[in-house]
Amino acid sequence: MRVVIAEDDALLREGLVLLLGSEGIDVVAAVDNPDDLLAAVDEHRPDVAVLDVRLPPTFTDEGLRAAVEARRRVPGLPILVLSAYVEDSYAGDLLARGAEGVGYLLKERVGKVSAFLDALERVVAGGTVLDPEVVSQLMVRRRTGDPIGSLTPREREVLGLMAEGRANQTIAELLVVTETAVSKHIRNIFAKLDLPPDDVGHRRVLAVLAYLRS
Repeated sequence: MRVVIAEDDALLREGLVLLLGSEGIDVVAAVDNPDDLLAAVDEHRPDVAVLDVRLPPTFTDEGLRAAVEARRRVPGLPILVLSAYVEDSYAGDLLARGAEGVGYLLKERVGKVSAFLDALERVVAGGTVLDPEVVSQLMVRRRTGDPIGSLTPREREVLGLMAEGRANQTIAELLVVTETAVSKHIRNIFAKLDLPPDDVGHRRVLAVLAYLRS
C-alpha cells in the first residue's frame, strides 16, 4: 500500500509516518499543505491519501477541498480524512461527492492503532468509514419527528455500525446476535427511513449515509 499524508502538525505527521512504516506500509510523501499534497498525488498516484480537514493557509476546509481535487485528478482515489473535532458538515460535504473509498475519523482514533489501520484498509478496499462519534452526533441532532426517532435502540446500534462500514457478520459478532437478526433489523431500518430495501453490499451503507447527511 502506497500512502500520501497531509498534516500540518509535525508531531502527528511524523507519528503517522512511523506508524504506517512499522506496518510495512509505504509512505511515499508526507507534507503539511494542500498544494504539496496535490503535487504528491500527481507524482506518485498513491493507493490512498490521509489528510487533515484543516490545512494552511486558513485552517478551515483546505483539506476537504484538496481531497475533492485529488479525487478529480485520480478518480476513485481512496481518501481518509482526519479531524480534531466532530465537524459533521465536513463529513457530509465529503460524502456528498461520492462515498465509495472515503473515511472520516477523529484524530484520537489514530492512537487506537488497530482501529486506525482497520479503517485505512477498509477505505482502500472501497468501503466507507465514518467515525462512531460523528455517527452518534448526527443521530442525536436529528429533528424531533424525524424518522430516525422511530428506530429502536437496537436498530440505532445497527445503523451506527452500518455507517462505520461494518459487514453483517461483524455487526452480529459485535452485538452478539445472529446474522439473521441483523438482516431483520436492517430491513426494518430501511422501511422506517423510507429507503430502498437493499440489504446487499456497499449500497446499503451509501443509502444510510445519504439519509444521515440529509
